[in-house]
Amino acid sequence: MALWLESSAPTELRPNATEDDLQVVIRAVYKQVLGNRHMLDGQGLSSAESMLRDGDITVRGFVRAVATSDLYRARFFENSFSYRSIEANFQNLLGRAPQDQSEIAEHVATYNTQGYDADIDSYIDSDEYESAFGENIVPFIRGNVSQSGLKNVAFNRTFSLDRGYAASNAINKSLVGDIAGNLGTKIKTPAAGSGAYSNTGKRFRITVSKANFGARVTQSNYSIDVGFAQLSKRIQNVQRSGAKIVSISEVA
Repeated sequence: MALWLESSAPTELRPNATEDDLQVVIRAVYKQVLGNRHMLDGQGLSSAESMLRDGDITVRGFVRAVATSDLYRARFFENSFSYRSIEANFQNLLGRAPQDQSEIAEHVATYNTQGYDADIDSYIDSDEYESAFGENIVPFIRGNVSQSGLKNVAFNRTFSLDRGYAASNAINKSLVGDIAGNLGTKIKTPAAGSGAYSNTGKRFRITVSKANFGARVTQSNYSIDVGFAQLSKRIQNVQRSGAKIVSISEVA
């Protein structure tokens, strides 16, 4: 079994495209940005599709319309906390996982200071998007494609994010812990008979550093043991408290 992620063949809207060609591109954008389940929902953005058909927007503009739509917001933002929403944006719009905490923090800051649409624009208007997809290539998961300027860990994170989740575009919670603790992401073999590796039965130890303010300012560390289901929520609570996550490790 191959352990590396195979990148999808790019789908591009070329000059003088037929209606059939256009429909291939539209379906590819919906699949990448909204996930396979959208194909069963029968929900489309008819106005944006017409603009693409008439040449008023490019594929990049159509991707932007989908990512700023109420449908995208409902699926990936309104019922998720910021880490999971940002992870979804990286996957859906740039075709990779976030590589470290600084990337997460950058998008949290953009959202908090400029709003939802501005944060979506920051992915689509980035040099990385331009270099990878340009105006008329549909974003795709970039696995074994060399990505200039990205750390090696980005490959493992993208592999972990995409593996077993392509059919539904579900979010891989395990990356939240890796990124928050600046940990490496290991490539793990899927369990027999499953499409993805599962951590759901495991427990994890979050080591936290928090400043104590008084006559002197000191640092104290403490640990929290949680099950996988509570991991993401605990990380969120720790960061809201102003503490720093030192590490996250699996409890034997």
